[in-house]
Amino acid sequence: MKVNISESKEQTAESFSEYLCKLIAKNTILHIALSGGSTPKEVFKELAAHFKNRIDWSKVQFYWGDERCVSSDDKESNYRMANEYLFSKVDIPSGNIHRIKGENKPEEEAVRYAALLETRLPDHNMQPQFDLVILGIGDDGHTASVFPNQISLWNSKSHCEVAEHPETGQKRVTLTGSIINNAKEVAFLVTGENKAQIIFEIIEKKGNYTSYPASLVAPHSGRLNWFLDADAGKLIQLP
Repeated sequence: MKVNISESKEQTAESFSEYLCKLIAKNTILHIALSGGSTPKEVFKELAAHFKNRIDWSKVQFYWGDERCVSSDDKESNYRMANEYLFSKVDIPSGNIHRIKGENKPEEEAVRYAALLETRLPDHNMQPQFDLVILGIGDDGHTASVFPNQISLWNSKSHCEVAEHPETGQKRVTLTGSIINNAKEVAFLVTGENKAQIIFEIIEKKGNYTSYPASLVAPHSGRLNWFLDADAGKLIQLP
């Protein structure tokens, strides 16, 4: 595990973008699962502004770790955010973008997307393998769209499941634990003081950490990276 703490949200985006740039440079093809949320938005803006010509975008195949069951032009769509702040700003082939179709029936889309991953991703440990899965953490400790009240979805035998937001009831399609932990690398992108306590409990294995789905992220490769700002990482004591 590597923990990277930057002074600000913007510097966290810069640090992650440099990491991603180097990762792409040393691979001929890279399969990446993106996350939604405010922190990835900052990363997308940073990549579009300062890495547009530093990265060979034709090498990158983009997927998603989860998606709300809304249309692709809905303001809550993770795809829409990535398209607005990154894809529309850089030279990336449209065929390199593999979105979860939130407008489809959720259960049918979970099956379709799982089959797409089986087809497009290389096989490792008898299941599809991402080169990188990017994750965030919610205020309740959820990651992707596996929420504490549905933590059993993490251990599903399917690559994708349908989850429901515990308060709104909104349905989402999410990757499950087996495919996330099968990735070559996993990176948490988290900013904000409201996440500090949960991050401390997960990293230090303290308190109620086992109730947080994010605590179950443990890639078999051992390559787990945390990118935090000073507020999110304020309780972490780095060696």
